[in-house]
Amino acid sequence: MPSFHLFSQSDILSLVNKRFGETKIGEKVAVYDPIDETQGNHDLPFGKAISINTLKRSSARFVLLGIPEDIGVRANHGQGGANTAWQPTLKALLNMQQNAFFSGENILVLGEFRIPENHATDTESLRGIVSQIDDLVYPMIHAIVAAGKIPIVIGGGHNNCYPIIKGTSLALNVKIDVLNIDAHADLRNPEEGRHSGNGFSTAIAHGLLDQYRILGLSQNYISQAQLDFIAQDNNVKAFYLEDLLAFQQDLRVAAEILLNRTKFPLGLEIDMDSISGALSSASTPSGFTLNEVRQLIMHLQRKFTYLHICEGAYQLNDGQTDANIGKKISLLVSDFIKSHQLI
Repeated sequence: MPSFHLFSQSDILSLVNKRFGETKIGEKVAVYDPIDETQGNHDLPFGKAISINTLKRSSARFVLLGIPEDIGVRANHGQGGANTAWQPTLKALLNMQQNAFFSGENILVLGEFRIPENHATDTESLRGIVSQIDDLVYPMIHAIVAAGKIPIVIGGGHNNCYPIIKGTSLALNVKIDVLNIDAHADLRNPEEGRHSGNGFSTAIAHGLLDQYRILGLSQNYISQAQLDFIAQDNNVKAFYLEDLLAFQQDLRVAAEILLNRTKFPLGLEIDMDSISGALSSASTPSGFTLNEVRQLIMHLQRKFTYLHICEGAYQLNDGQTDANIGKKISLLVSDFIKSHQLI
């Protein structure tokens, strides 16, 4: 059965490379005290929620958690491997320097979902499991947001945007807006069954997502059906990568144009397939540079309700590897946290 593993201080410190005369982020982060909920056991069974009041007692503003799964990607006929980015990202983040620029004291490292490996190849079976993952994830996000914290979620496939949006919307009792930096719209038909390609269309269909913005959408990888969806829904706007290239449009200016009608609560989604040179289920040779996305995060200076970084992979099922994926994602996380210190 799937479960959620709550990280202890020893779990965190086992990933930290200590050095004399230095302090690492992992030596300063907070952890969740699970005593009341688990009787000393650090694994929450399926359906067991964390305590909102316990979270509220923490002074940390950001709650970090991982969803290491690739079932949603494979359910969308994609390349498996999105389950491998969480651990290297966590290790890279925890080993950043604690200094005047970046402090771990504002981060609570909650833990990770433990979803049993499933090697099924039939689409129907995989999509049924994705629906189960939805039910596993959204109560956790609900509790974090209800406690007044900002979840930072590392995936995992983009299917998890739906339970993140659902948990956030239910906690705040309002439809939310989302900015998605992505080469794909993920607006496929929800009636297909759940997978990584229809998280946003599912959220729209269920009345959870209001204004949806896509930055970096690729004209070459969007179906006519999804183009029609965007044309027919005034609440969905996209800025195409090809238009950015053709008109030499600055990414930051494009983002400001897209965000013009959005409001808080506002979620930030970053699909690693939008970044050239980053290994993902749909890696691209033509996309944003890592530094462009970093600049965008630093520039926006908007308060986001959550951050979700997905689809990255340390190793894909075809054997490709990206030894730096953890550093790439952890830099985006640290930029996000730093940018919110100014708000």
